[in-house]
Amino acid sequence: MTKYGRSPWIDRFPKSRVPAYPACRGALQADVVVIGGGLTGCLTAYAFSVAGIKPILLEADGIGQGSTAQATGWIAPDPGVFFVRLEQSVGRRRARAAWQAWRRGALDFTALLRRLDVHSSLEPHGAALVARTADDAARLKRERTSRQDAGLEVALLNARAIRSDLGLDAVAALRTREGATVDPYRACVAIAAAAVARGSRLFERSEVRRITFNRKIADVYTAAASIRTRRVIVATGVPTPLFKALARHFWFKTTFLAETLPVPAKIRHHLGRRDTVASDVVEPAHTIQWVGGDRLLVTGADAMSVPRQRDKIFVQRTGQLMYELSTLYPEISGILPEYGWASDYALTAEGLPYIGAHRNYPHHLFAFGDSSRGITGAYLASRMMVRQHFGETDAADEAFSFNR
Repeated sequence: MTKYGRSPWIDRFPKSRVPAYPACRGALQADVVVIGGGLTGCLTAYAFSVAGIKPILLEADGIGQGSTAQATGWIAPDPGVFFVRLEQSVGRRRARAAWQAWRRGALDFTALLRRLDVHSSLEPHGAALVARTADDAARLKRERTSRQDAGLEVALLNARAIRSDLGLDAVAALRTREGATVDPYRACVAIAAAAVARGSRLFERSEVRRITFNRKIADVYTAAASIRTRRVIVATGVPTPLFKALARHFWFKTTFLAETLPVPAKIRHHLGRRDTVASDVVEPAHTIQWVGGDRLLVTGADAMSVPRQRDKIFVQRTGQLMYELSTLYPEISGILPEYGWASDYALTAEGLPYIGAHRNYPHHLFAFGDSSRGITGAYLASRMMVRQHFGETDAADEAFSFNR
């Protein structure tokens, strides 16, 4: 029976190994307070602790059990927006810097996970952007030309190579070899533990209810604690009610995900090499990846944000995704979904997240609006916020700023 509205990453994690951190209580002080205990927050806490600052991290629920548990786990090599469109929005220099930063972030994030011994689910996976019609192929070739003119490497695959590598019938595809997939919850748990080992203090069930600030400091309040700090890092992915004035920068959307039961070996044999995450050119796009070598995970059917009580929508969108997956891979027709769930995200006008300061919030740094369907942005944000805290900004940071 299909499990709707549940995360497979949480379900498959041994209950005896789920970490437990205390609630925050009392009057505390810290140089940095990180709000949000998903991948972005835990990576940020780890990055600050490595840099010699021991932050406090506050999570409203459980570490990694929010948007991280709903994620795909794809360490994508690009920000998930067409380069030609991004170039038109922010200019070639900024677009190229963003693209290069994302690729570098994917490589460095994968290397960090290897150092932290997150081996059980970390698998190298390239990426392919696939066109199934002649019109889509023409669009893809324009994209390739735009990337090449900007000095970005990309390979163009023909129909024969696509069939061999991906098991798909398509006209053309753009392929990059960098990238990986990982169980995002396991990765988050490991990174949280590494942050604690470096001196970070993590607190669960500690929702931030109020933040006040003056020219010199900020005070962060939970139900049972107050923390005086010089820096507040907001790593919640979307603006919470505390920052509703920033909501005007985003469209709030939901993407849906379906994961199949194990695909029999005799069928897998016809579905390509299973070492690439494939996305198509249509909008909203589908993203297809292999999980554990024998399950297919498909993402798509995006919509404007839907109510939390959405059981009927889960059933309908999961069925839609499985049908659309079967049109791409007819061989899997009849295989049932094991999980169907959804992930909320915020979309910016340019398709790039906002990472950094906003003039209306002194002492704050934000990480909002990653709509890439991957998790590379979490790593990228963590490094950018450490640099910006120390006043050591990189050329790429400008492409992700609020005033780009």
